[in-house]
Amino acid sequence: MKIYTKTGDQGTTALFGGTRVPKHHLRIESYGTVDELNSYIGLIKDQAIDEQTKKALLKVQHDLFTLGAMLATPPEKETLKSGKERLNIPKVSSESIQFLEDEIDFMNTKLPQMTHFILPGGHTTVSFCHIARCVCRRAERLSVSLNEGETINEDILKYLNRLSDYLFVLARKLSQDLSVQEVKWIPEKI
Repeated sequence: MKIYTKTGDQGTTALFGGTRVPKHHLRIESYGTVDELNSYIGLIKDQAIDEQTKKALLKVQHDLFTLGAMLATPPEKETLKSGKERLNIPKVSSESIQFLEDEIDFMNTKLPQMTHFILPGGHTTVSFCHIARCVCRRAERLSVSLNEGETINEDILKYLNRLSDYLFVLARKLSQDLSVQEVKWIPEKI
């Protein structure tokens, strides 16, 4: 596979199915941000964390790659004239979303009740998790905006919403695992 094609030298890129769009197109911004998120997930996975979490993050990375492919497919290219699906890969689905919910619920059983907002930080690994959560929220906002102009699979929006929740709870779990005290946000009195 050749890495450079020179087809994007004029500022356009091809979506799945061949449609060319400007590189600043909202669809490109959406799946580009999902790709950025996937890189941060890899960074978290590369830290000194437990194997169960690494395994869960690897699944998330696979799901994000699939989700990116879904976003890279314009609605008119999703199916062939015969009705057969063009995107011949698994899609993020209710099972993918349920996986995140199950992980959140499991982590929450081991965490103290949250009584305040928590300031990001305390350890580099925890901070990476909060950065990934913020990038996930940006990917979600871009995908919601894209959905207003071109309908996208609703499981994409659900997955990104749940993933940001997962990353928040994971940051709390990692704080506990790393013996880092969470800093509560308590508004200063004026």
